[in-house]
Amino acid sequence: MDTNVITHRRTNRLPVGVYLLAFSLFAMGSAEFLLAGVLPSVATDLDVSLASAGALITAFALGVVLGGPPFAVLSLRWPRRTALLTAQLVFAATVAVGLVADYQVLLITRFLSGLAYAGFFAVAAVTAISLVTPDRNARASGVVVSGLGVAMVAGGPLGTLLSNLTDWRGGFWAVVALTVLSTIACALGLPATTATAEPSLRRELTTMRSPRLWGVYAVTILTTAAYMISFNYLAAVLADVTHVTDLWIPAVLALFGVGAFVGLSVGGRISDRRPHHALLIGAIGIAVLSVLLTTLADHASAVVPIVFLLGIAAFVLNPAIYGRVFAIAADAPTLAGATTVSAFQLGISLTPVFAGAALGLDAPVTSVSWIGAVLALVAIPLILLDRRK
Repeated sequence: MDTNVITHRRTNRLPVGVYLLAFSLFAMGSAEFLLAGVLPSVATDLDVSLASAGALITAFALGVVLGGPPFAVLSLRWPRRTALLTAQLVFAATVAVGLVADYQVLLITRFLSGLAYAGFFAVAAVTAISLVTPDRNARASGVVVSGLGVAMVAGGPLGTLLSNLTDWRGGFWAVVALTVLSTIACALGLPATTATAEPSLRRELTTMRSPRLWGVYAVTILTTAAYMISFNYLAAVLADVTHVTDLWIPAVLALFGVGAFVGLSVGGRISDRRPHHALLIGAIGIAVLSVLLTTLADHASAVVPIVFLLGIAAFVLNPAIYGRVFAIAADAPTLAGATTVSAFQLGISLTPVFAGAALGLDAPVTSVSWIGAVLALVAIPLILLDRRK
């Protein structure tokens, strides 16, 4: 058994390595949410259309969706710390190269940085559970995922602010600096963990055939799309329907982030023993709150607490999802964990498709939350089926 597990068996506190992984995910994940805020500046500076600038977002997303499983396979026999540091350094290097090159090179480096980011995310999740006892797997996974939550509600907006004060590259240079810093911290603070058993690609691939595992992936895609579709269009709802002033919109969006931290904390503690309780609470909560957000969108006094509660419901799910994945794929978690990352990103990537279909029919912007409610409801029978099995 890993000596780090023995050291922390007698305490309820998580090892510092788990928090280092969360910080690293925050540093790298900020690049995912930063570009949307500076797209017009990117298009102007690189002399491309806004649609071409938007392709940079798509390139990163494709890298994340496609990158996790291959990286997991390639690094299966590497020490986990080596795999993590390699992914971080590749990520920092590709982001930096893209900042000093033309549009075509930037497009390629965005895809490559997405690959590296997905690889880090996948190995980080597996490393986190190797640092704790099995009864705290979901909690440790939740803390690591919280880094992505901070990136979404703080890293992206702060990076956009920095870019607006300098030029659009300023926020990305900050991402590079933070990633290098987190790489050094992980090199010094993470133990040299290895797999508890000899890694086997055949065993990993055999595990991936489990229908129960793909059921959890389906829940992941559906629930992620369910809450992200409301969050992605929340600013538009606040401005056009709720009539919140521009000054207060970031504060309301930040409430979603505060709720996310509460949800991760609660979900992490529930999920180790009752993962399906957390999954059902999250899915039902997203469905109900999405309906309330749609029907009460013109009442600011109702929208504000709804946004906070939606953040809780959304992120109660995440530790439970990882808990189920690592329970089903306990003997071969690396590829299964990597595919979980891809499932999360696929859910995020599908939101513009669903929203575009509705808005293209001239539906009101609040209709996106109806779509979110339906997606969450579709996930509930899959959760109940997994619990029955």
